[in-house]
Amino acid sequence: MTLQGNILSTSIEYLKGVGPVRADLLNKDLGIFTFNDLLNFFPYKYIDRTHFHKINQINEHTGNIQLRGIIGRIQENGTGRKKRLSAVFKDDTGSIELVWFKGVNFIKKQLHPNQEFIIYGKPTAFKGRYNIAHPEIDIASNKALNNTNILHPVYHSTEKLKARGIDSKTISKLTQTLFEIIKPADIKETLSDEILSQLKLEKRAKAYLDIHFPRSGKAQVEALKRLKFDEFFFLQLNILTKKNKRKKKMPGAVFNKLGNYFNDFYENHLPFELTNAQKRVITEIRQDVRSGIQMNRLVQGDVGSGKTMTALMCILMALDNGFQACLMAPTEILANQHFMDISEQLFALGIKVELLTGSVKGKKREAILERLKIGDIHILIGTHALIEDTVVFKNLALAVIDEQHRFGVAQRAKMYKKNTIAPHILVMTATPIPRTLALTMYGDLDTSVIDELPPGRKPIQTAHRYDNARSRVFGFILEEIKKGFQAYIVYPLIEDSEKMDYKDLMDGFNAVERFFKPHGVHTSIVHGKMKPANKDYEMARFVKGETQIMVATTVIEVGVNVPNATIMVIESTERFGLSQLHQLRGRVGRGGDQSYCILMSKDKLSDEARTRIEAMVSTTDGFKLSEIDLELRGPGDLMGTQQSGLSNLQLADLRADSAILTLARNAVIELIKTDPSLTHPNNQIIANHFNSLKKYQFDWGRIS
Repeated sequence: MTLQGNILSTSIEYLKGVGPVRADLLNKDLGIFTFNDLLNFFPYKYIDRTHFHKINQINEHTGNIQLRGIIGRIQENGTGRKKRLSAVFKDDTGSIELVWFKGVNFIKKQLHPNQEFIIYGKPTAFKGRYNIAHPEIDIASNKALNNTNILHPVYHSTEKLKARGIDSKTISKLTQTLFEIIKPADIKETLSDEILSQLKLEKRAKAYLDIHFPRSGKAQVEALKRLKFDEFFFLQLNILTKKNKRKKKMPGAVFNKLGNYFNDFYENHLPFELTNAQKRVITEIRQDVRSGIQMNRLVQGDVGSGKTMTALMCILMALDNGFQACLMAPTEILANQHFMDISEQLFALGIKVELLTGSVKGKKREAILERLKIGDIHILIGTHALIEDTVVFKNLALAVIDEQHRFGVAQRAKMYKKNTIAPHILVMTATPIPRTLALTMYGDLDTSVIDELPPGRKPIQTAHRYDNARSRVFGFILEEIKKGFQAYIVYPLIEDSEKMDYKDLMDGFNAVERFFKPHGVHTSIVHGKMKPANKDYEMARFVKGETQIMVATTVIEVGVNVPNATIMVIESTERFGLSQLHQLRGRVGRGGDQSYCILMSKDKLSDEARTRIEAMVSTTDGFKLSEIDLELRGPGDLMGTQQSGLSNLQLADLRADSAILTLARNAVIELIKTDPSLTHPNNQIIANHFNSLKKYQFDWGRIS
């Protein structure tokens, strides 16, 4: 959020009260180098200085409170890092202990017995008595506490800064000094009068004053809304202008007809009837590939919704028009699975399908590359090996990327260079993406959603069991195996870890063998450190039904399709994120038989782990789970921030601010519709600020 104007680019050293020593500390600890940086160093909370509690009102439900009283006895114990400072704080209803474990020397200088203070903090109970650890403390006569502001800003600091006298109050005082020397005109407006008026947003200069020193709760809310809107608006403007330019400038191969391949497969070889959602998505893609503009489309679909079949129908469109297609998967297991399934499905049509992974070497690899170059291969399936420079197509026109979030931006971008006219890109994900995150992470793509499961699928029954119930769980698995079904048991680790109290794969495998082997049950094992050939061998045994239990790590998370497997047991469930748990559950329930997912965990769980498990038990809807996951983990942990622009958001929060994001995106869509080049005089303000931001931005727009 960079502001224009010479005064705001002034070094923070020259602000009254700073100087070279403090400037160096502010530079290193808070990243504050200029007046502008201080202006954009926002409070993280506010204290209502108008309301005071009494000590005798404190109970186990009390949150942060403000008290007025006298400091009594002050006591210092310990030395060095174990030094502890305590003080008795009294009002006319009782007393409470104040405690400090850090910055003891600095705090001690501020405390004066029998002087009236105002303190702010959260009481906690210890051995039957309440205390407040590290309260904020001010002399009651401090003028700064008695100004006209209702809400007093609280700023982040560090222990190092506090020890050097730069705490929240100091930063607040410096910010007040800054507002005394800058004028509203120094804070340049970034939005047009039209947008401000239509959306009832306040001026930017006022928003900055009200975010730091709000005169009322309403003023603070309006300021926050305006500044959050700015962040979302320019993020979306960057994404959508790139999308607009791409659609105008990037030609794509034209798929004019649906020919023999598509029609023959659809009429005679389709293994099941397409759902209405699949038909709708195929129609959307068909419109893209007929337009002459390069397609960049994301297909979202829950596990088992038929994304691969949808992609295959689109691949057949490419073949009908004389082009080649490829499908890139993140792992060799998944690439092999796609190769086997697609080869079998297309066998009767005489379509030439090949597999290229890191394991394909020597003369076999050379032969594939030569045939690909002359067009003797119609569909190439593989891993990231497909984007190597040695892989040259004759006329690639469609690239399908499965589980696209597993590939980096640079890897995906290499697909563009596989033809003189960039191939159409169809990216698929079985990881449902929250709407707000999709608008930001993938805002430049056209998006399709397969929101319907094939008919006949029974909902997977999900249950939570603690470790002490494992023998009963094994007994249930044995009953299902006797009925002819198979089971997965997934572990998070593959070897002992001193730091983590989780069952590792090998111990788990041995326990499974001890229980099931006497009953004639055979077990496979698959993990990431096995050689590809050994993995393939074990997977093949399980697929053929030669083994009844697959003990594995998360290498089987996506794509593995064994309809006869009806039980998924996930060990140490607390180790996994919601998205990963949902993906693992999606490995069962792929046939018409009732399937089960059993979540095993230790007895003691964190609140977050318990919330994840309860969510898994309560719903099988991946999109609902993705929203809960966003609430729990935030956008950065879910998808990473660097490639999405989310790292540039200081105030806006995708979890809480979806309404503001929608407002900003709609405003950008309307703006681009009427003035795509931002050349209208009314939009010059927007264009100027947008151009000033570009040097700070990542290329959010091209994600494939």
